[in-house]
Amino acid sequence: MRGAETGAGAESGAESVAARLLEELARRGETLAVAESLTGGLVAARITAVPGASRVFRGSVTAYATPLKRDVLGVDGTLLTERGAVDAEVARQMAGGVRKALGADWGVSTTGVAGPEPQDGQPVGTVFVAVAGPGGGARAVRLALAGDRSAIRAESVDKVLALLFGELTENARAQDTEQPGGNGCLQP
Repeated sequence: MRGAETGAGAESGAESVAARLLEELARRGETLAVAESLTGGLVAARITAVPGASRVFRGSVTAYATPLKRDVLGVDGTLLTERGAVDAEVARQMAGGVRKALGADWGVSTTGVAGPEPQDGQPVGTVFVAVAGPGGGARAVRLALAGDRSAIRAESVDKVLALLFGELTENARAQDTEQPGGNGCLQP
């Protein structure tokens, strides 16, 4: 029974990150779209498990096949040919592409190798998560995850949501700490 309680606690903790993330987006009046590869819909499932997610969640694209990353999300075909789908720039372009395709303020993406075999010259556990926001540009993070396929995919979901939450809260803190200086310039 104790194990089940621990599992439930961990799940509710993960769901609470999604809930806090959605609450922050709603507070800002902003929306979210998701592009997934290795997670195959798990990010969208985590988000839509939160009651009221429809206030901010526009939708998702599960671009598991590499050509869909190009054709649906607008990832550069030459980039995919030269580097493969498991790449930081691919993750950035996926996040920006889904943001544009679904008309959202924020886009996040996951791409990587969950196993059992390496892919695109990358070992199992190599994952890139990215976030693209309304200010343009995108940030990608490389992860080296351990565990089986299920664990790698689950942790990828946690990491991409944490990345977005960090971007939202760092952005909010930066805005909160800006004050007009004596000469009219903004100063931290």
